[in-house]
Amino acid sequence: MRVKPEFLTGIRELIAGAHATVARGVDLVQVHTNFEIGRRMVQEELRGKDRAVYGAEIVQALAHRLTAEFGKGVFRTNLKLMRLFYLQNQDRIGQTVSGKFNSPPCRPAHSR
Repeated sequence: MRVKPEFLTGIRELIAGAHATVARGVDLVQVHTNFEIGRRMVQEELRGKDRAVYGAEIVQALAHRLTAEFGKGVFRTNLKLMRLFYLQNQDRIGQTVSGKFNSPPCRPAHSR
């Protein structure tokens, strides 16, 4: 049986569209996850007495534990970037993402 070119084109477009939508959805979930990890790190850091030292300890401990559990991919640099991403974008996307995770927004002590 011969398939009409326009029929095949329509099916291809549906599949390609679905792939693009899934990719965008995965990217959005990753952005939200990275933002929330950064937010939680900042929140935990604010509970420490010496923020700079405590913040470095949090990154080191998280990197060690998460790499042991999930394998390569959760490195110190990534965690530092997640923290920075949160700090730079908390006013732009903080309310939306934090609301989804049912956690109150937090701010570093120096920005209050």
